[in-house]
Amino acid sequence: MAIEIERKFLVVGEGWRDRVGDATRLVQGYLTEDARTTVRVRIRGETAWLTLKGASRGISRLEFEYPIPVDDAETLLRELAVSPLIEKTRYRVPHAGHLWELDVFAGANAGLVLAELELERVDEAFERPDWLGAEVSDDPRYFNVNLARHPYRDWS
Repeated sequence: MAIEIERKFLVVGEGWRDRVGDATRLVQGYLTEDARTTVRVRIRGETAWLTLKGASRGISRLEFEYPIPVDDAETLLRELAVSPLIEKTRYRVPHAGHLWELDVFAGANAGLVLAELELERVDEAFERPDWLGAEVSDDPRYFNVNLARHPYRDWS
């Protein structure tokens, strides 16, 4: 069974940019979402994935991910996904033995920059980089599925 343990933070400043390991453009959309399950389609570079996620339990949840043909992903995003799609560039930034993923959003969520850290254990310690802002792991507004339904540009 796959379990995702992830913490999410706002990003402050640009100090992370000189430490970037690599960057990838992502486009993703949500086919369905309810209290128990979220189904996501994501195109990352030249690959595509179908992901099923269970309900969050604190900072962890079940996650299953399967590769699918890019053509299928494009059709699913165009024909079945909630609009607007999530568009972002993901930067991988190593820091103090951990690999952070920083998402710089575009489109309807432009202006939002989030840092995510996947952990092995819920209580795993990590060093906070100086560009890390407030934690938003428990704030549903920052869940990608909610950013598709209520984009950052529409927040008051």
